[in-house]
Amino acid sequence: MSTDMRRDFADRDELIAYLRSEFPAALAEGAAVSATRGGRSAAEERLGRLDPARYAASRNFLNGAVTRLSAYLRHGVLSLAELRSAALRAVDDPAAAAKLINELGWRDYWQRVYAAIGEGIWRDREPLKTGVPAKSYAAELPEDLATATTGLACIDAFSRELVETGYLHNHARMWLAAYTIHWRHVAWQAGARWFLSHLLDGDPASNNLSWQWVASSFSHKPYIFNRANLERYSAGVYCRDCPLRTACPFDADYEELEQQLFPRAPRPAEPPRRRR
Repeated sequence: MSTDMRRDFADRDELIAYLRSEFPAALAEGAAVSATRGGRSAAEERLGRLDPARYAASRNFLNGAVTRLSAYLRHGVLSLAELRSAALRAVDDPAAAAKLINELGWRDYWQRVYAAIGEGIWRDREPLKTGVPAKSYAAELPEDLATATTGLACIDAFSRELVETGYLHNHARMWLAAYTIHWRHVAWQAGARWFLSHLLDGDPASNNLSWQWVASSFSHKPYIFNRANLERYSAGVYCRDCPLRTACPFDADYEELEQQLFPRAPRPAEPPRRRR
């Protein structure tokens, strides 16, 4: 790799060809190029379409009004303060921007934790609450997950989107992380590395500590989902044509899934009965 990088290109295709020649190791990870445009102009254009009220109402849905600004925040094209100010300017009542600003607060929190513990973000912050020994989790990502060949339409779609676009909706990230850790018993570190190798907004702090939140090493319980949750927030687009729709591992209520996945997990103590 040259130490003196070119900066001027006739078009985007020439830029892509140049980067492929300069970074063959990255090319080996995948040849897909995201359609997301970098730079300040692209960031400002998207910032101008910010709708905090719609974001608050629909952010959990895969087709919701999410900002898609995380990559610009990650690479310093935009600051958290700029986004906060833009959100407040976009609403008549500051309360309408509260949910979006709250999410910015979480991003700031992850960064502060990272500043305090450094490489500690790669180690369990607390013991797992799954009842599964940490050493039982696989250290490497299974091939079928990496190649989107699990047979589960939702999981394979998320895996392909991650690799091909460098982006995943936050809800899809949570579902994919939960499946990786709790259904496939893969160490969260393997999943975190997978995400960081593909996400345009891949930030070690937000990424790793969110994986730990799902795993339960940075939260009070493991995060899981069921088919009803996925169908609600994805409009059922994956389940209707899934080859495993009649053998879906997510098709149960939460209590049943917890019993299946965490049979040895510590249960909260029942409150003492009042004497009569």
